[in-house]
Amino acid sequence: MNTSLDSRLSTANAEEYARWFRCLADGTRLRVLNVVATADHPLTVGEIVEAVGRSQSTVSRHLKVLAEESFVLSEADGVRTLVRVNDACMTALPDAAAEIMARAEACS
Repeated sequence: MNTSLDSRLSTANAEEYARWFRCLADGTRLRVLNVVATADHPLTVGEIVEAVGRSQSTVSRHLKVLAEESFVLSEADGVRTLVRVNDACMTALPDAAAEIMARAEACS
């Protein structure tokens, strides 16, 4: 266990990570993120609605929160919106957890 006071989590990182974890602190939102993250192509909102079994307005609200923290990226495609996971989160989130727990390496 690392007890060095020099390696404490910075205030800026702590605030950023707290925003991330607040964003993820909802079961439906985690399910939406999981559907998007495990898809092999960008999904329409309708596909996400079908996959999680929630209303379009509920899914859209959760996608907005996820987008505000950059977990998902969306782009207009005519009248529909395509949603994909932000690939940077695939490494940033585990690295954040490792930093919070004062681990030298991210969990595998």
